[in-house]
Amino acid sequence: MTRSRILKGFAVALIVLLVVGVAGFLWYAQPQPLLPEANAALASTQDATFEQGTDGRLTFTPTIGTPTTGLILYPGGKVPPAAYAPAAQAIAEQGYLVSIVPVPFNLAVFGIDAATAVIADHPEIDHWVVGGHSLGGVMAAQFASSHADAVDGLLLWASYSSADLSAQDLAVASVYGSLDNGAASFSDPANFAKLGPNVTRTVIDGGNHEQMGWYTGQPNDPPATIGRADQQAQVVAASVSLLEQVSGGANTNELSAAA
Repeated sequence: MTRSRILKGFAVALIVLLVVGVAGFLWYAQPQPLLPEANAALASTQDATFEQGTDGRLTFTPTIGTPTTGLILYPGGKVPPAAYAPAAQAIAEQGYLVSIVPVPFNLAVFGIDAATAVIADHPEIDHWVVGGHSLGGVMAAQFASSHADAVDGLLLWASYSSADLSAQDLAVASVYGSLDNGAASFSDPANFAKLGPNVTRTVIDGGNHEQMGWYTGQPNDPPATIGRADQQAQVVAASVSLLEQVSGGANTNELSAAA
């Protein structure tokens, strides 16, 4: 066999492997199906207006007063941003700007700096909390690590931080279901130590991983023993509590003054 034929065969094999690899990745990155409640929440209400940006960003803004504290949410792996719209809407109705950022292939690891554009577009916000579900929370923590001057809080929905944030002055809330397969990692003392001293933990009894959003098809997820609406209500309450802490009551005061 000549050298040219060997090289040609090698090139063909390389192309086949590349095509198979790309096809496999695209198959893997297929998003989880949304539940009807997710798309239904992509709308304005009496207390929160909804806007979808040309970049796919989903933003909810309270209709009364001018919010000074905002939350940027990173979606979980393979989960469309709209899965978190009901929670975002409910949080915004409490007086906070909430923006869910899209990430390439629905994998936040490819969009760690997605929060940068949101912060730049909202100079009226004085205090920012970044957070996310699962992989989204890990990447939000990574963003907080590299943008310490821009972030005041971190919200982890069934997630943890791989970055050491213990030296930063961050208010942190960790929220997860007791039946989540990753609960041991979320509660691991070594992981908790990375979050610093100002951490609030909320363990939702009977909750699982999938019910942190409004989607279905989460692999290897134990069935929850509480309803999704119940788990979501607890997620929203814990999230609002963190935002209240970060804002120092500023949002509440402005809303009262505007009412």
